[in-house]
Amino acid sequence: MKDAVSQLPISKRVVAATALATSLAIATPNPAQAIPLRDLIFRGIQVIQLSNLSNKQERELGEQIHRNLQSQGMRLHQGRSLNRYVNRIGQRLVDAGARRRKVAYRFQVVDDKRVNAFATMGGRVYVTTGLINTADNEAQLASVIGHEIGHIDRKHLVKQIRKTMVAQGLTTAITGSNRSQVANIGVNLLVSRPQSRSDEYDADREGLRMLRAAGYATSAMPAFMRKLVSSRSTPTFLSTHPAAPDRVVRLESEIQSGSQNECDRNPDLQSCGLNQSRYRQVVGSR
Repeated sequence: MKDAVSQLPISKRVVAATALATSLAIATPNPAQAIPLRDLIFRGIQVIQLSNLSNKQERELGEQIHRNLQSQGMRLHQGRSLNRYVNRIGQRLVDAGARRRKVAYRFQVVDDKRVNAFATMGGRVYVTTGLINTADNEAQLASVIGHEIGHIDRKHLVKQIRKTMVAQGLTTAITGSNRSQVANIGVNLLVSRPQSRSDEYDADREGLRMLRAAGYATSAMPAFMRKLVSSRSTPTFLSTHPAAPDRVVRLESEIQSGSQNECDRNPDLQSCGLNQSRYRQVVGSR
């Protein structure tokens, strides 16, 4: 029986395993042993479903998280010029180096004086007016946006939600009316849970790679992080992102040992995103 099942396609193997679990649950006299086996297989099916989301499913879940964030008080900045500017930076990074080109990336400004940035699945990236005002130049802002694109490219939030669902014993599918429940888990992770050390290093590498490919000065990434670390109070952007000093050291090491773009070899204030006065003219004070 085992050899015959192993030859079946994956979809049929899942059906066969579910049927086997059901028969065991009926035939086994001790239900305390039968029910966990059936639940375990069912839970595995749901976890597989969450780990293999299509781009459309990710976008729908991201939209639900977006609505939940708004219902909890997130206010989007209404100024068109600033939103266009941030979106232009984001699309420049995506065009230059995003790995998941079929994702419809959207970049939005949040009216919040706190220094913060975050991203959801489906391509939504958010930066606060507080972070925009704290950055010294466009390259520094681009470094944060690139980092958040890295989280989406690597599906870090999807993986975190999956782990949380397993830890809480949830076997809920993420379709229809259940989507809001799963989205609330995503909101909670964004608001109050730190990213793992490995996810942060991963997003840093991806962000640095995109920054280099887009023709920005890569030095802006550790420079901005160092500025935030040395500030009087740790900003929200770093309080939920562990080991910031270690990340600075790693970034500087990767810049020194990695390939260089023209801005690394011969930085130009204007084209490399380092012109502070021009940046201030564009973003003003929000």
